Amino acid sequence: MKSVRAPIPPGHEVLLRVIRSIPRGRVASYGEIAARAGLPRRARLVGRILGDYSALRLPWQRVLRADGRIAFAKGSAGWREQRARLLEEGVVVRNGRVDLARFGWQRDLDEALWKMA
Repeated sequence: MKSVRAPIPPGHEVLLRVIRSIPRGRVASYGEIAARAGLPRRARLVGRILGDYSALRLPWQRVLRADGRIAFAKGSAGWREQRARLLEEGVVVRNGRVDLARFGWQRDLDEALWKMA
């Protein structure tokens, strides 16, 4: 029997678009991604999306906690892989943390939004 793939819900699709648009060498927090997608306070949904749609080959390594830390347990396979991928893109990772002021993706969301108006 042929399997039918369920359509991606609209809220998920917009999050996927935002995640895909994080430029190489830049990072964004789970909360920042949710806010950019018009879903403020939905940072946990971003984490779930990254897990649920892993087959889409999203740039998951560019998504960090709000304080710039890698969300995986320090030293775990996921932590090491994310760190290696970020370093490969030129992002400096020190003690599992990225300097968001230096590598963050358009850090001032308000400024970016008001410029569009």
